[in-house]
Amino acid sequence: MTGPPIYVTAAIVSKGLSKVYPGSSSGQPALSDLSLEVPAGGVYGLIGRNGAGKTTFIRISATQLEPTSGEVRVLGHDVRTEERAIRARIACVPQESRPLYFLRVEEVVYLYLKMRGLPPVEARRRTRDVLDELSLTEYRRRLVNRLSGGLRRRTICAMVLASDADLLFLDEPTTGLDPLARREVWQAIRRASRENRTILLTTHYLDEAEALSGRLALVERGRLVLEGSPSDLRGRVRYPYRVTIRGSMPRAELEGFGRVSDIEGGFLVFTGEEEARELARRALGAGARLSMGPVSLEDIFLEVVGRSIEEESGTPADEADDAEDRGVRA
Repeated sequence: MTGPPIYVTAAIVSKGLSKVYPGSSSGQPALSDLSLEVPAGGVYGLIGRNGAGKTTFIRISATQLEPTSGEVRVLGHDVRTEERAIRARIACVPQESRPLYFLRVEEVVYLYLKMRGLPPVEARRRTRDVLDELSLTEYRRRLVNRLSGGLRRRTICAMVLASDADLLFLDEPTTGLDPLARREVWQAIRRASRENRTILLTTHYLDEAEALSGRLALVERGRLVLEGSPSDLRGRVRYPYRVTIRGSMPRAELEGFGRVSDIEGGFLVFTGEEEARELARRALGAGARLSMGPVSLEDIFLEVVGRSIEEESGTPADEADDAEDRGVRA
């Protein structure tokens, strides 16, 4: 590690954080009075639609953007005045990443670790281990400019996950990866988490967020909507259980149990736990086929936000990407 941690319970603390981009066409803030605490150790998932403010929050926390108002402390340091202290102890997989095309895969990872101050022997060991972990060993001598987009993304993930940083920012790390590569990155994230490091993960794959995160924050239009463990979030929605019924039960008999939706060959019912048990008893008695369980994170998102996570938010957070690509620390 680059130094002994000076925080006790929180890796990131934001209070009343707001961000308005100069010249924003909409005049709406990308972040609005966002107060959030990311505990030290483990994976913290930040979820929301594209443009909801997730990347803006990461860029402010990583000292790449100035907040308009409010306070953010990262590993005990103020993002406005202690950038160097923060940067020495963080590593980031940005949403748009461009590894050095004229280097080979193993060189990209090794040189990154060397720049972070790791001794040569340790940097080589970590490079070998992470390339093996992410199935990149066979590509280790290939020039980055000859890799597919997915392999370049895995190379960026390898650089960061092999580092000794106390806090890792992973902004959509598995975008563009096939299912097997995604699972390999998941395993590497879990390994980093077991090393008592903190990982702030943004993703629009809700199965990924639920599989990896000990705690989650749902952000919509720059505001915090829900925060807690996956089980906490289920307990805060009106219908924490889903029951799928296929058979001869009439819809009218289901209406009193909760929210009913038509699906192919039957119905999907969102309901409470006790109601789900009673509904299952009646369905089995009527000879219907059923499955039941807690609602998914996607179900929770749809209920709370009112639309799919795949829909664009259309907030000024999108303008942040343009400003950052132009090298503006707005």
